[in-house]
Amino acid sequence: MSTNTGGSAVVQALRDNGVDTVFGIPGTHNLEIYRQLSAFSVRHVAPRHEQGGGYAADGYARVTGRPGVCITTTGPGLTNISTAAGTAYGDSIPMLVISPGVPRGMEGADVGWLHEVKDQSGHMDRLLDRSVRVESPGEAYAAIDEAFARWQVERPRPVHVEIPVDVLEESWDGEARRAAPLSPPALDEAAVRAAGAALSSAQQPLLVLGGGAAGAAGAAVALAEALDAPVLTTVNGKGVVPENHPLSAGASIRLAGAWAEIEAADAVLVVGSELGDSDLWGHQLRPKGTVIRVDIDERQLQKNAPADSTLHADAGAALTALRAAAARTSAGEGGARAAKLRGTFAEQAATDGGAWREVNEILASELPADAIVAGDSAQVSYFGTVHFWPASQPRQFIYPAGYATLGYGLPAAIGAKIAAPERTAAVLCGDGGFQFTALELATAAAAAEGLCIPIVVMNNRGYAEIREEMDGLGIPRVGVDFDVVDFAALGRACGGEGRTLDRLDQLPGALREALSTPRPTVIEVPVG
Repeated sequence: MSTNTGGSAVVQALRDNGVDTVFGIPGTHNLEIYRQLSAFSVRHVAPRHEQGGGYAADGYARVTGRPGVCITTTGPGLTNISTAAGTAYGDSIPMLVISPGVPRGMEGADVGWLHEVKDQSGHMDRLLDRSVRVESPGEAYAAIDEAFARWQVERPRPVHVEIPVDVLEESWDGEARRAAPLSPPALDEAAVRAAGAALSSAQQPLLVLGGGAAGAAGAAVALAEALDAPVLTTVNGKGVVPENHPLSAGASIRLAGAWAEIEAADAVLVVGSELGDSDLWGHQLRPKGTVIRVDIDERQLQKNAPADSTLHADAGAALTALRAAAARTSAGEGGARAAKLRGTFAEQAATDGGAWREVNEILASELPADAIVAGDSAQVSYFGTVHFWPASQPRQFIYPAGYATLGYGLPAAIGAKIAAPERTAAVLCGDGGFQFTALELATAAAAAEGLCIPIVVMNNRGYAEIREEMDGLGIPRVGVDFDVVDFAALGRACGGEGRTLDRLDQLPGALREALSTPRPTVIEVPVG
């Protein structure tokens, strides 16, 4: 067989776009891709399940801001990754999923071909930004290259490229058709001037920053300081303005005090957030002042909180232009307002998150200031880490805010640690969510460099939140109480370390020990 095949086209396209790491599991139908990885010096990370590989690619992308790449086989390999890809879609994370497909001419044939799916590409197209099925090696190269080109100027959401098995095996002439250069949306200068004037003349301006502003931290801080405006963030925007900055009010946008501040401000600038139900926990904002929205996705500019002024633009470009246009005309009290908000939020967060305060404060004291913390959709994260663990930079707390996935934390931390080996990565999760992807401990333990990842498992022996909901609704408990699992033993069985604590005050020492171990360490903390 020619060594220059459709598989070569796939890997060449990845390398031409700066990809040096992929996550995936080899299977019968994708081996022509695997044949090429070492030839192109692409590192391969093998998870224990495709869902874990997808979460790892997601964590890699969140930390670096670059697309995470996954390779699956047909059928079950691809459907296994669907939940992880849906998680990335919900939070606008760039992810490329590459899979084989049935040979050309067999689409929808229903002939019992191995791993056959009625409409594999259609399944992914409904779930992600888009799915592209190609018909030649050249088209495979072009589809991958186009995905990377569009991520530079569009909302970064997952893309699936399906390459028929016979295309992967077909000879390729080596012609690489690069995507035409794309330009980001042009700033409307008149709209910038009007928005700058509204912000400058406001007595109580406020900034609300979402995940779309994660790459524009410097510009966001500069504008906030120029306006002397407090800053609220969504969970995905946590750390865009360092949370120890005097103008930061934190990522407490789900709390009633945040809603009141947004609705009372006379000018609100919202950057890179859809202000969705998962951000506001069902609250419908009704701002009384001028609302200015910035988003790379034009469709988001009038959703959930209608805007008086809109800028369809890259967050960094828009914030920089607004800083140039802003000229504060009255003395502000931004620092005092932010401090008051922080006090209000501390009281409100203690109501439902107080039980999770101490563990997050221990993480803050024991982990380096730039540590990455990965969480599941668990109370210890969304009631705890969001409010009680301070982020010093964006992309530091990685969490499935939109899709609210269980099992995300551990594999996402693996991807994060591979992306940034010089930084500490840790996991904070519940026992229920941890069990979804616990075998990815073996992935971390098997990594060539040894992945030092402390995994703090808060064990309340079940799905505590759902248990509480059942109790509150008078529903008999079904499926929410777990038998005891020896998580420390599981950590050791998978090639890592494990320790079960008796009390929370033992956690600082356990974390210090885990951070000196070149392997993952499960630290089980009993709750209740």
